[in-house]
Amino acid sequence: MSAATWDPDQYQRFAAERRRPFDDLVAGLHSVPGGRVVDLGCGPGPLTIDLHRALEADETVGIDNSEPMLAAARTGLDDQRHQGASDLDGVRFELGQLEDFRAPDGVEVVFANASLHWSTDHPARLAHLARQLTPGGQLAFQVPANHDHPSHTLANALAREHGLSVGGGAATVLAPEAYAVALHDLGLVDVDVRLQVYGFELPASEDVVEWTKGTLLTPFRAQLEPNAYDGFVDEYRRRLVDEVGDQAPYYYAFKRILTWARRG
Repeated sequence: MSAATWDPDQYQRFAAERRRPFDDLVAGLHSVPGGRVVDLGCGPGPLTIDLHRALEADETVGIDNSEPMLAAARTGLDDQRHQGASDLDGVRFELGQLEDFRAPDGVEVVFANASLHWSTDHPARLAHLARQLTPGGQLAFQVPANHDHPSHTLANALAREHGLSVGGGAATVLAPEAYAVALHDLGLVDVDVRLQVYGFELPASEDVVEWTKGTLLTPFRAQLEPNAYDGFVDEYRRRLVDEVGDQAPYYYAFKRILTWARRG
């Protein structure tokens, strides 16, 4: 996926809804006063700052492959520092790929909130991330598991009709029990995997498209010319409303898998 296609403003349109699984994921972690934390796929940054504070970390590095997302993150961090937030001296944002992350001295927390599903071969990826933990270090991630909802099946089907590459959750996300087994087999302990529905109300069923434009449709946008992408979105919207009905309001039930584990 072209990292340049990520749109921080579109992504942040549903900041409150996207925050709920983040808060639940953080709540399952122990604080690490003086420790080191990495946030893989940090996006526009405000949640990375909250993660740093919640865990009482000494150093938190947010890593993302999108320069627009990182620009937004750095601007937000600078704004808080200018307002006197001295507790953020240990926060920084860096360009990078989740797959390439290395911590030679280990970190106390590896955190991946709604980012791992863009990476392939999750068993291998989890093995790599587990190796970056210090003894007792914590791994926490959540991935969307909504790839069987019409919002996702229709978008992917339309993409295939256009000859586009389809990735993300439909191609990569495992069953919850598969994550539990994979982490156990890696020797991690305190493994906890949960499937949870985060439902929220939209003004109308067609507004689901505004949600998916911030995430799911991003790789398709990267593969199409602007006019072709606009036509793609229009056709997707029409098919989605035909499938779920023209409802106002529309309750969007969105499934996610939340996972925690610790290196013994």
